[in-house]
Amino acid sequence: MARKTAQFRVADVGRDQGKVFVISEMPASQAEKWAMRAFLAMAQSGVEIPEGLTDLGFAGIVRMGLQALARIPFDQAEPLMDEMMACVQIMPSAANPSVVRPLVEDDIEEIATRLKIRAQVLSLHSGFSIGDGQSTSAPSPA
Repeated sequence: MARKTAQFRVADVGRDQGKVFVISEMPASQAEKWAMRAFLAMAQSGVEIPEGLTDLGFAGIVRMGLQALARIPFDQAEPLMDEMMACVQIMPSAANPSVVRPLVEDDIEEIATRLKIRAQVLSLHSGFSIGDGQSTSAPSPA
């Protein structure tokens, strides 16, 4: 079975309005390591992690809330943030959905878009919707 993917169309007014991003699920081994690094960083930062929550991986992080991730020192958070964005590609033309390419710096022009995309990455990996209703995400056919 193929890894999950989702499309996120930016609905807000702004420089990213109408852009479509394709988010792909990390391989299980990578997602497990990402979640463990996030949990360890949170624990080192004084975030209390309930027993058994680490077994839930991304879903556990979503349950704890994004605010817990905000307590991680930036030098530990930055590689986690970069790895999240490595799951994201752009569909340059909605008229041709078969063309998808890796992001370049100018593809995302609004900070709010980056934050919404990060929420979509977590949602895809956890199965929990944590967005604010702005997403038009739908799983791609397997």
